Amino acid sequence: MSSSGATNGEEPVMKRPKKKKQLSLVLTQTSLSQSTPIPSLPDDLVISCFARISRLHYPALSLASKSFRSHLASPELYETRSLLGRAESCLYVCLQFPPYPNPNPRWFTLCRKPDRTRTNDNTSEKKKKKETSSGNILVPIPVPKSPQTHWQGVVAVGSSIYSIGGSSHDSPSSSVWVLDCHGHAWRKAPNMLVERSYPAAIVFGGKIYVAGGCRDFDSSNWIEVFDPKTQIWELVMCPIAERCKSSIYKSAVVEGRIFYMFGNEGVAYKPEEDSWEAIGALTYFDLGWPWRSYCVIDNVLCCFSNSDGLEWYDSKRQNWMKMRGLRGLPKFAGYGCV
Repeated sequence: MSSSGATNGEEPVMKRPKKKKQLSLVLTQTSLSQSTPIPSLPDDLVISCFARISRLHYPALSLASKSFRSHLASPELYETRSLLGRAESCLYVCLQFPPYPNPNPRWFTLCRKPDRTRTNDNTSEKKKKKETSSGNILVPIPVPKSPQTHWQGVVAVGSSIYSIGGSSHDSPSSSVWVLDCHGHAWRKAPNMLVERSYPAAIVFGGKIYVAGGCRDFDSSNWIEVFDPKTQIWELVMCPIAERCKSSIYKSAVVEGRIFYMFGNEGVAYKPEEDSWEAIGALTYFDLGWPWRSYCVIDNVLCCFSNSDGLEWYDSKRQNWMKMRGLRGLPKFAGYGCV
């Protein structure tokens, strides 16, 4: 009995649960690996979660699974973002690499660079050192069969990027292509009424105004407008077309007017009133804007030059004002625009 008691005593009792626990763990892992994966969350719940995340994280999320990529490209996601007030702008960049002309331009989008954690094995405690994020990075996105963007006018309307005109066999083109930024696929849009090479394309009031770039122009064909809702092009009469030129150096929308500059002179068009105005060399934008890198922020024209740095245009004073308090800015490329 004592022997039997020893055999069935505390030590064997302690060992058996340990074996059962290990066996149970092995069986559980095997059963999970061989069974159907855990059902995913409902689609509407996944979309609701994604809609609350900044688009800067979407490129990283798309790498997780095919299901994630499908949800991130769905129109329902962006409709939900709009309903939740989470709509945001996203930067897209198209780069041409040699040899030129490159038949396959590459597209990139801005993405949040994830934080990384590094383990230091030299210390006994193996402390984790967290690398601070360096901000955002441009990540490549697959855009198959992308048309050439060289010598074309490029604008964005909603979630679509329009590539307008360009050069085909050294001749102006009237073609228009549209990139859907949700699914990253191109589709054909109605051709322009006039063939144009390197036209100036501007978005105003949800419509696309395209000017210049045509070989032979007059007041009837120098500028035309496209309505994305009706998919119709219409010509816009320009009573001062004699002041206009085919090559437009700069164009921008400021204070309800579309400005087209041909060197130090230009014209301004106010679509709401269908009125035109001649811009002299010493008015509005002085002598500097056509030769600088520029962008429009909150209806204010901002420019950069190596000699003057960053400036903004005060429309009331009709003078350029220097931006103060900016330090440590990187070098900017000349003749750029956003």
